[in-house]
Amino acid sequence: MPSFALAFRFAPLAAALALVLVSPDAAAASKRDQAVAALNARMTAAEKRYRDALVKIGNNDPAGISESNAAVEDMEDVVDACSQQKGCEVTNMIAVYKRLLKLNADAQGQIPDEADDPSDLDPDHAGDIALASDVPEAAKAASLLDDKRHRFDQMVQYNPAVQAGIRRWLTDMRPALMDSYENYQYMRQLMSPSFERAGLPEALLFGIMAKESNGKVHVTSRAGAAGPMQFMYATGLRFGLGQDGTGFDTRYDPHAVADASAAYLNERMGELNRSIEMALAAYNGGEGRALRVYNASEGRGFWDADVYNQFPAETRDYVPMVIAAAWLFLHPKKYGISFPRVESKYAPLRLAKPTSIYELTICLGSGGTRDGFMRALRNLNPRYQPDSYLPAGASLNATAQMVGLYNRHCVQGPRAELAKQLVLSDPNSAIVRTGPVETMAPSSGIAPAPLTGPAAPALAKPKAKKPATHRVARNETLVSIAQKYECDTKSLAKANGLKAPRYALKAGQTLKLRGCRE
Repeated sequence: MPSFALAFRFAPLAAALALVLVSPDAAAASKRDQAVAALNARMTAAEKRYRDALVKIGNNDPAGISESNAAVEDMEDVVDACSQQKGCEVTNMIAVYKRLLKLNADAQGQIPDEADDPSDLDPDHAGDIALASDVPEAAKAASLLDDKRHRFDQMVQYNPAVQAGIRRWLTDMRPALMDSYENYQYMRQLMSPSFERAGLPEALLFGIMAKESNGKVHVTSRAGAAGPMQFMYATGLRFGLGQDGTGFDTRYDPHAVADASAAYLNERMGELNRSIEMALAAYNGGEGRALRVYNASEGRGFWDADVYNQFPAETRDYVPMVIAAAWLFLHPKKYGISFPRVESKYAPLRLAKPTSIYELTICLGSGGTRDGFMRALRNLNPRYQPDSYLPAGASLNATAQMVGLYNRHCVQGPRAELAKQLVLSDPNSAIVRTGPVETMAPSSGIAPAPLTGPAAPALAKPKAKKPATHRVARNETLVSIAQKYECDTKSLAKANGLKAPRYALKAGQTLKLRGCRE
């Protein structure tokens, strides 16, 4: 046997003997280096698996999505292990994520061919739906995790207030956490690019939205804050939000408020020494108060008693709850969370006939979801009231799953007819109105003689022609009138000079019925 072959064969034994002969410290260092090397190898393998999955997605291979998801889970496991392994640089792992983000290839597998033309999208968001939904959240939280001191990790792991927040999200507030995640998945493609462009972590966006609104776009607080990120009107105006030319308040627009929130947070962090906690305190408790407290305390942190006690109780609760939600978004597996999987692939829904979001919600059914599509349709189309009739040819923001269900159940057939019947049903028609009760004379005991001769044929009633005008009754609204006559609400408002969003009516007012089905 050649000498080099012998040397190769016995090399592992020689290496083992060498480890025995070295000092204990050197052996420990070597073991640590091996563990780090193994983590780096796992990350490299996961990256390759992810890249291969992207190729499959580009080739419309259905296995691509599941492969990419599995690769993402591998990478998240490696990052978790690296954060606990002495000598392992999390920054190296983040670099891998950043390379994947630059590929941006997931988005190509998320958007169907119909959406290649920006005109297919809501005009306010054309060109914005281009985010890879399967890229690891940890990558988008790089500005928090890319820190050798692991400050964010310590903030969560060693802060009792944040730990208590995690406990609350996992117990009595668990349904709210799940609702927030599911609602966010439908809006993710509209919102997360804004934070990514601003260099802010997506997890922070989710944490704020979960605490502010649970991902319900049309929420308005008693104080007047509105939308998924709960902007006050005056603050919204500073960041480009408010009434647009049509009367719509863009504080309810997911894309617009994500842009505004990212700009607001970056402005606050610039003033408050990049402190996440103080920026969140400003978001909830007012930027003026936060800046005064920060300057008076000579830059001390939010958890310093003198700083902490100057904020109201709501803010002291708000900050750890947002951080807790962000942490759970990044690390669900650690806490046994299985977030619902959402079919959120974007596709425009073009209406084949007049309908409303209420009617769509009924005919679409559940589609394998827990709650159906009412909230998703409202969140994706915040300009439309759920009971407003939309004309044939109108395009709604939706998902590929919704489009498939629409073509199957909502264009024609029994479910389409049932949905229309339910939406157009008028509770008032159930009330039977009769004349005064008449007292009958005492019976003589003689039965009345039966009628003889052929019965007169019943006359067929002519089909009623829809009126051209309508006189407004007390408590009627433009939406209820549009629903009654199957009108397009905007056309009806325009024909009668009514301005959005109130469409104010007076009892006795006569409306021209325009834009209604004949």
